[in-house]
Amino acid sequence: MKIMAVDLGKARTGLAICDAGELLASPVEVLEEYNREKLLQKITAKAAELKAELLVVGLPKNMDGSEGESARNAREFAQQLEEVSGLPVRLSDERGTTLTAHNYLNATDTRGKKRKAVVDAVAATIILQDYLDFRRNQG
Repeated sequence: MKIMAVDLGKARTGLAICDAGELLASPVEVLEEYNREKLLQKITAKAAELKAELLVVGLPKNMDGSEGESARNAREFAQQLEEVSGLPVRLSDERGTTLTAHNYLNATDTRGKKRKAVVDAVAATIILQDYLDFRRNQG
């Protein structure tokens, strides 16, 4: 099944997709959109273009596992995305993904404007890979 992940941000939203065999997550793009309705439409269009069958939205929990305003916003967004796209949407804990993304970009010496342009897509890729690993481990 092709699954697309969404790393929701205030200004930039990263997207990633996996292969039909659910083995490898790959970055797709970063959308720069402040308007929620337009963002929902752009994500829905990209999901259709890539033939995604399931969407995963990163859930930004606090390090202690509690949920704050960002998590509530992600839950609300996921619900709206499910309604607009007509696709099932799952939430996936994204604690530490942005830090991990920055570490990957440090390792590849990605700096400056290029780094800013890809970090959210890399974070979405990490969210998706974590979700794929979870699915595999659930058997």
